[in-house]
Amino acid sequence: MPSTSPLNDNFIEIAASALRAGNLVAFPTETVYGLGADATNDTAVAKIFEAKGRPKFNPLIVHFPDMDSVEKVAELSPLANKLAALFWPGPISFVLPRKADAGLSLLVSAGLPSIAARIPAHEGARKLLQTAGIPIAAPSANRSGRISPTTAAHVAADFGEEVAYLLDNGPCAVGVESTVIDLTETKPVVLRPGGITAEQIEAAIGHPVDVASVNEENPKSPGMLLSHYAPQLPIRLNASAAKDGEALLGFGPSSAAAMNLSVRGDLVEAAANLFAYLHDLDDPKWSGIAISPIPEQGLGCAINDRLRRAAAPRP
Repeated sequence: MPSTSPLNDNFIEIAASALRAGNLVAFPTETVYGLGADATNDTAVAKIFEAKGRPKFNPLIVHFPDMDSVEKVAELSPLANKLAALFWPGPISFVLPRKADAGLSLLVSAGLPSIAARIPAHEGARKLLQTAGIPIAAPSANRSGRISPTTAAHVAADFGEEVAYLLDNGPCAVGVESTVIDLTETKPVVLRPGGITAEQIEAAIGHPVDVASVNEENPKSPGMLLSHYAPQLPIRLNASAAKDGEALLGFGPSSAAAMNLSVRGDLVEAAANLFAYLHDLDDPKWSGIAISPIPEQGLGCAINDRLRRAAAPRP
């Protein structure tokens, strides 16, 4: 298991030094825990792919502490600046044209002329980024295709000594990954639903946005593979009740659920609980996980996106 330390000034300094030295550090954000490496260091970024068992063609999101650091590596259009002013720091990542002199490893872009960038809202994460003084590539801190981690214990269960430090700051507040929106073309496209809803983006720009379909061959952002965020157990969606041997993950009032994302039917609460509850129910005492219907609105779109990928046929 990785060395787990509290997220405080002392261990932020130690973890920042480890990142600058080319090591992997897992750290919390408001969405999920990230597996971080120096985004300018090819070898360090390659360690992420090796540790996660991640397909080499799947791009990584690069985390920055502020707008000045983003502007050093990416071109920001007036629309990008407008959305950044509204939603950064926060749970949304922008795919932006990459500057020729960005100095980032080509691995983070999977060979594409773009960069997925985010400024997290989590104060501890931003302090780590500021202290390290380098952009940090950080996908979710889980083995590729597995359930995303919302606690330090989830990270520790997936990784060992390949992670130099694991900074623990308790459960993540949002609980699903960031929204990813492509801003490399005239018309913005949501590549992955997440912590900022399509409705919020549409309200900000004054017109509808497109939502991309699954892209198995050439994904432009993380989270576009069909089978993703998957437990070991099979998933059955839109279940009204559990079959023999299944655990029911409920939503809304239910006396039969083994666990309930939100008894009150609150989508924000459900998003925050999603991955933690999937982790808890991914137990061989069950034959599978049946999941109650989730409304396809607001954060429900992000939750259902993750669940559909979790239920998809495994490669």
